[in-house]
Amino acid sequence: MLQVIRNLTWLFRGVKVYALIGKAGTGKSFRAKLVAQKYGIELIIDDGLLIRDQKIIAGKSAKKEKNYLAAVKTALFHDPVHRKSVVTHLRKENFKRILIIGTSERMVKKIAGTLELPSPSKILMIEDLATQEEIDTAIHSRYVEGKHVIPVPVVEIHRTYPQFVYDSVKVFLKTRFHFKKDKKFFEKAIVRPEFGKKGKVSISESALTQMVIHCIDEYDDTISVKKINVISTPQGYKLKIVIHIPFGIQISGTVHNLQDYIIENIERYSGVVLSSVSVKIDQLS
Repeated sequence: MLQVIRNLTWLFRGVKVYALIGKAGTGKSFRAKLVAQKYGIELIIDDGLLIRDQKIIAGKSAKKEKNYLAAVKTALFHDPVHRKSVVTHLRKENFKRILIIGTSERMVKKIAGTLELPSPSKILMIEDLATQEEIDTAIHSRYVEGKHVIPVPVVEIHRTYPQFVYDSVKVFLKTRFHFKKDKKFFEKAIVRPEFGKKGKVSISESALTQMVIHCIDEYDDTISVKKINVISTPQGYKLKIVIHIPFGIQISGTVHNLQDYIIENIERYSGVVLSSVSVKIDQLS
């Protein structure tokens, strides 16, 4: 009932929520401002930050966290102080359209609910905005070079996170007349988070196991983990997971979505590559 009231409140204000979805490292943050320009979106929520006009107005960056678990919690606004700060700014801001960036529909809906926003009414997929070549280039930049993008200028990141910036890139927006003086550009800050530094990322079996347990609990706290096997291969880590789902719980589509959720979140924040994730349901009781 409370969520319905909140939805009606935003509806009366004429607010529409957009979502930009794509797997980790596919270039969502890189294209965020261009998407906002196209659809007239005033606010962007990306990895724990609330952004307006290329300025950070609230929140803290998940990319600044030193480990996977902390980054996930920041991106999902787990911390009450962090969440309250962003919710307070949202209530004060004058806006009609807001963009939430995430790796899955479930993730963006969860963020929207946490920040007391209605569920996205329009969902954009990165595959519809970028070519496969552009996506492959972005993935190479993320996993081989360890580069992450924040959709604000370098000077804005320096102000909030000194010595965090690695580089910057300017994205030019073509105008209808194509005069040089009319060219408009958006600057993106390129950073190298502690959890995504260049080079091969290795991780202990116990640490990876804890990440998986956290993901499953975050996905659905009614699911319990019975066993996790971690196998290291040249192509990445293989995970074999056995779970228990209580009797009476609807499981249609759950296992497939859970696999995607684990892969997207672990690869997104740890830099660890998962070559396969298999999930087996233990005997129900």
